[in-house]
Amino acid sequence: MKQSLHHQYQATLNHLYKQLPMFQRVGSAAFKKDLTNIIALCEELGEPQEKFPSIHIAGTNGKGSTTHLLGAMLQASGLKVGFYTSPHYKDFRERIKINGKLIGKRQVVNFVAKHKAILEKIKPSFFEITVVLAFDYFAQQKVDIAIIETGLGGRLDSTNIITPLLSVITNISFDHQQFLGDTLPLIAGEKAGIIKPNIPVVIGETQKATKVIFENTAKAKKAPIVFADKNISVVERAVKAHHTQYYVKGRVYNFNNLSVNLMGNYQQKNICTALQAIAVFNEVADFPKVTETAIQTGLKALKKRTYFLGRWQKLGDQPTIICDSGHNQAGVKLILQQLEKMDYERLHFVIGMVNDKDIGKILKMLPKDARYYFVKANIPRGLAANKLQETAKAYGLKGRKYSSVKNGLRAAKRAATESDMIFIGGSTFVVAEVV
Repeated sequence: MKQSLHHQYQATLNHLYKQLPMFQRVGSAAFKKDLTNIIALCEELGEPQEKFPSIHIAGTNGKGSTTHLLGAMLQASGLKVGFYTSPHYKDFRERIKINGKLIGKRQVVNFVAKHKAILEKIKPSFFEITVVLAFDYFAQQKVDIAIIETGLGGRLDSTNIITPLLSVITNISFDHQQFLGDTLPLIAGEKAGIIKPNIPVVIGETQKATKVIFENTAKAKKAPIVFADKNISVVERAVKAHHTQYYVKGRVYNFNNLSVNLMGNYQQKNICTALQAIAVFNEVADFPKVTETAIQTGLKALKKRTYFLGRWQKLGDQPTIICDSGHNQAGVKLILQQLEKMDYERLHFVIGMVNDKDIGKILKMLPKDARYYFVKANIPRGLAANKLQETAKAYGLKGRKYSSVKNGLRAAKRAATESDMIFIGGSTFVVAEVV
């Protein structure tokens, strides 16, 4: 029986991938700037998105981390928490979780079978059907709160038909300019599309180019707005084997030693955003307050509680092996800052990218003294390793090309000494093959 369920699940996924374009795999052909399909799907299913309270999260970087930070604190407060995130690393079901537990294969199979006629009529994208599957599952399972992460942008993202208790925008950087605009204010305008009338919004980072966009949108919608970094300061105190400890000082929260089960110094920004979001949540939600004890216990066991993958994840010692899925300019900058703080002899960089990015901007940021292993992620959007190698050469980055991520990593492990460091990244899809 188990085997046949596995086969049914694989067949269902293959059907979804084949029938419905998936942005993560094929790129722009799958991107729909329109809410028509999701509105029609939710209507057919009895408006599941209206049957549970939610928090909506947009932003260029930090959405996933902020979602899981929030979820861990809310779970520790005794709530049944739904997570909707994207993309996935290993298994499609990572996108839809309750208290860190993946949606069952049976639920995925049954949903697609039950609604086959509707799906054939509406012809939604892969992302649209995943969103409605999540909404339907959260409604059925009667979650106390769902944290819903946008896919691309905000204004016309399929998730943007919810009316949340609270909206969160982490930050704005350059990514997906072909869809969202090629200036920070234009991108901010798209993300600001999640701000709803009278619903409070938390902005993670105050940025000169975007602050006024958020303030004006919030004012027009009569939405109370707060900038997290104006209220809370989070400073790294110490790095342990599985936790980073922080000083937190602010108007609402003060912790002398907040232990967070995430690595990567860049998480400071996300912790700041998540704590501010919890403070606002406590004001607006009809739940018992999330206490300081819940904040501490939640963050200390974050990965175990939420099933969080792919961000500054340690895969080995001697040599130290780290992967991280940061892939745009701001994300890569934070990774490089973190690498500078690490102690190693030589850096081995296993890198693969997607073929619809302006990769030059990323490549010119990377260290020239590292040894590179150019690879192609196993998806249609993956950039050929020889093309990546050629382009990287123009930026002074030297290394060999490999036929797969695994082969590149194998070569790096052979070449590295115990005191070296191997870093794997450049794309979510490269990381997906090693976590």
